[in-house]
Amino acid sequence: MDEDLAVKALAALAQTSRLRVFRAIVGAGPEGMQPGQLSQALAVPANTLSFHLKELHHAGLVSVQREGRFMRYRADMPTMQNLVGFLTDHCCQGVPCVDMPCVACHDKPSSNVHADVT
Repeated sequence: MDEDLAVKALAALAQTSRLRVFRAIVGAGPEGMQPGQLSQALAVPANTLSFHLKELHHAGLVSVQREGRFMRYRADMPTMQNLVGFLTDHCCQGVPCVDMPCVACHDKPSSNVHADVT
């Protein structure tokens, strides 16, 4: 990941409500979430949520897929992992660190959506 993309992603996450939205989408796993589900789970008004989703999508942190008249948002896990990798590339002064766990959502159930994602 280049520095400009990292700054764009970090800027998108540097807002409390947007971070909560992103964490909820990540928590939903590969199934993702529709805006109505997010709005209800996080008590965020639809117009505010729309703005946050647009910013996350613009930063490449979420993908969006049309399902009839609805939209489904999914976390872009490779982008998130690239961001974490970018932030930790030079950790431990260049000495290999203890292996860090890789994000693997495919083993976790995705049907659980919690309103409290903090």
